[in-house]
Amino acid sequence: MHKDLNFLNVPASKLPEYTEHDHKDFRGSFQWRVLRILSEFVSGFQFLADFNEQRTITFFGSARFTEENKWYKVARELGSLLAKKNFGVVTGGGPGIMEAGNRGCAEENGLSVGLNIQLPHEQRINPYARRGIGFHYFFSRKVMLVYSAQAYVYFPGGFGTLDEFFEIVTLIQTKKMSKKIPVICIGKEFWEPLFHWIESQVYGKFDAIDKEDMKIYHVVDTAKEAFEIIKKSPHIKYF
Repeated sequence: MHKDLNFLNVPASKLPEYTEHDHKDFRGSFQWRVLRILSEFVSGFQFLADFNEQRTITFFGSARFTEENKWYKVARELGSLLAKKNFGVVTGGGPGIMEAGNRGCAEENGLSVGLNIQLPHEQRINPYARRGIGFHYFFSRKVMLVYSAQAYVYFPGGFGTLDEFFEIVTLIQTKKMSKKIPVICIGKEFWEPLFHWIESQVYGKFDAIDKEDMKIYHVVDTAKEAFEIIKKSPHIKYF
């Protein structure tokens, strides 16, 4: 981890909450924020460059799930399956699904990476992210989560998970990313109602997307199903 971004070792209670700086404070100026954004991109890409040759899969999902949760267990299993075949796991570095993915990977001595964010809640770095870096801005962190992956796996989650899912789908739909990159949604009970609405309303009633757009993503229920999709993807050199 870079020494200039060492808040990962600071307890969550000690991390600063977002504040609006006084207009006379240089930290609230537009120029300072631009420099801070630039520094996050430079540090982020430099961090990822250290394992650029490693095949990595990015996990998204709720930060609120405990280890007793069904989807935590599935994420942990998938992290383990991936590590056994020399895939690294990249997450947002927090608890819940992120912890589970990092945990399964770390338990198999795989490359377990956390790209954390400073938040008033749900901000602690999980203990299974063996390598990590912290971000102040969501958008710079999201760029790193997208850049670092050869496949994207989405578990049940909240607004953040949905935001990250629709961003990737939009990038593929608009041909800013390859359609060969696997986008896998795990948890049919969570995802199928959403995709039914997309099919019946967004596509069927309002004709706001093409039928082909609904083939961008896969919906499965188990870690093994997700792993098989990753394994068979022509985008990924498996062995």
